Amino acid sequence: MTILEARAAAHAPDASDDDDEFDRTPDRAPGLHAWVEQIAALTEPDRVVWCDGSDRERHELTKVLLDEGKLIRLNGEYRPGSYLARSDPDDVARVESRTFICSASREDAGPTNNWVDPAEMKTELTARLRGAMRGRTLYVVPFSMGPVGGRLSKLGVQLTDSAYVVLSMHIMTRVGAAPRALIESGEPWVKALHSVGCPLVDEAGVRHPDVEWPCNPDKYIAHFPHEREIWSFGSGYGGNALLGKKSFALRIASVIARDEGWLAEHMLLIKLTSPAGRRFHLAAAFPSACGKTNLAMLRSTLPGWSVETLGDDIAWLRQGEDGRLWAINPEAGFFGVAPGTGESTNPNAMQTIWGNTIFTNAALTDDGDVWWEGMTAQPPAHLVDWTGADWTPGLGRPAAHPNARFTVPAAQCPSIADDWEAHDGVPLDAIIFGGRRASNVPLVLEARDWNHGVFLGATIASEQTAAAEGAVGELRRDPFAMLPFCGYNMADYWAHWVSVGRRLGPQAPKIFQVNWFRKGSDGRYLWPGFGDNVRVLAWIAARLEAGNAETGRGAGDASAADGPLGVVPAPGALDVSGLDLAESDLAELFAVDPAAWLAEAELTEEFFAGFGERVPSELHAELAELRARLTRADGGRP
Repeated sequence: MTILEARAAAHAPDASDDDDEFDRTPDRAPGLHAWVEQIAALTEPDRVVWCDGSDRERHELTKVLLDEGKLIRLNGEYRPGSYLARSDPDDVARVESRTFICSASREDAGPTNNWVDPAEMKTELTARLRGAMRGRTLYVVPFSMGPVGGRLSKLGVQLTDSAYVVLSMHIMTRVGAAPRALIESGEPWVKALHSVGCPLVDEAGVRHPDVEWPCNPDKYIAHFPHEREIWSFGSGYGGNALLGKKSFALRIASVIARDEGWLAEHMLLIKLTSPAGRRFHLAAAFPSACGKTNLAMLRSTLPGWSVETLGDDIAWLRQGEDGRLWAINPEAGFFGVAPGTGESTNPNAMQTIWGNTIFTNAALTDDGDVWWEGMTAQPPAHLVDWTGADWTPGLGRPAAHPNARFTVPAAQCPSIADDWEAHDGVPLDAIIFGGRRASNVPLVLEARDWNHGVFLGATIASEQTAAAEGAVGELRRDPFAMLPFCGYNMADYWAHWVSVGRRLGPQAPKIFQVNWFRKGSDGRYLWPGFGDNVRVLAWIAARLEAGNAETGRGAGDASAADGPLGVVPAPGALDVSGLDLAESDLAELFAVDPAAWLAEAELTEEFFAGFGERVPSELHAELAELRARLTRADGGRP
């Protein structure tokens, strides 16, 4: 009998043994154990397994998945301890149209979220979940987001019938006895219920064969912010199923953060070190396809400057006893997009996935390794694609799915910082916002104050780049890069940011905006990007060292000049030595067209209008100030 079988036998819902977990410790965590019993009675699994996060458990779960054909073992010479999974073609990404915020009222969810009445959604999902785990195992996964017991950390328990999800949660969170002990001691925790919605035994008791990737055509990812619960049905993929990630760490955590006075953000975290040894901790928010992972794992091209990784996707920010804002990366792993990741674009990511990695929907090479578009300049002569079909160059279809993923422990990243798991986080020096803009937005600017920074975050947008995405040049709004992830009304979220800044006062981090994607009239990128982005970070560090307003924030400081959009580098302040960058290109990187910006201000006003009277007055004031500055820059013309 394996450890999983033994544990399942001990914890089966109908077990009568005196050592049964339900009977032995119900007084220590009655809410947890009663909930597990309730869900087991509803979903009718064959067995219940309480996960301990051990290496042995991980090994046995892997063996189960290999035996069932749900994982492919990769060549241990190239990728030791690594595996490939292939999903159902109907289950390849987050499904935002089936993601719901079930707050008490539609207004609480706001116009950017899909809202359903919570009672109605629970009735619907209860019916869907009845018997949904027949023939399967119900895994109980206690986990911590952030270091176990940390001041900024939170606890959760995911119930799932997917061993693939359990293995992934082992990587992405801290699973095991320590989080469970805290829950059983009375610490608050989030309930996360997940089922692939594909029972192996039908209502008549007839058993059916399993498939490589079980899922259901009907999918729901429902969030109940008031109850701190997540119910997910039908999908086994990514953020739909790994409920510690977007669902807990952003949608539910953003509501907890609002209620408790902190911030749960879709931000990377890095540590920047200057040649003098001065360290700066920076958080940055970027919408998709804007270079977020590349910045999180940046390799500096400036001598003496280094960038270390603290987190690549999510940051929780809370005011400390010293009055400053402190930050943690609540995750323990990376769930990265594989296509486009290669030695030339992100060598640190490539070195991170040397082993102990779960790849999903990548292509398989003839010698048992993985491959995806952008991994190498030339594709192999033959592959097995993400669907399991033979593939050769020239077929006209990608070998890997465009959303193929790697799930890997963060500790394996060669650029990981020594304080990435600091128990109480790191002090935050600056916050950066960025989007993909071919025009209008300068390479870098500094917000004049916190409220101006909130305005910059609220108005993040990227320009559409192809007709398939919409009209070329049309702005795709993604405030704070949180549009799909904020668990409540976005306008209330902006107001919460304003209130956090009010509490922080002069201790608040400075806020900046960057744009690596500005193009010239000939369509080429003006800025080299990648490792040279450290040059922008170095200017940000200089601004941080310049200190507060008394030392000259703006035109009075040699490193900066005041512009209509914000504070920008003074001539010569941005280190471009060694770059083949024409003076005309550098000027264009910071050029501001007042007429174009006044037109964009009209679009911003329309965007704000969609949120009605809930938009904080501070943002309306910032918009008015922007218009006034642009009008003056345009020679006073209205």
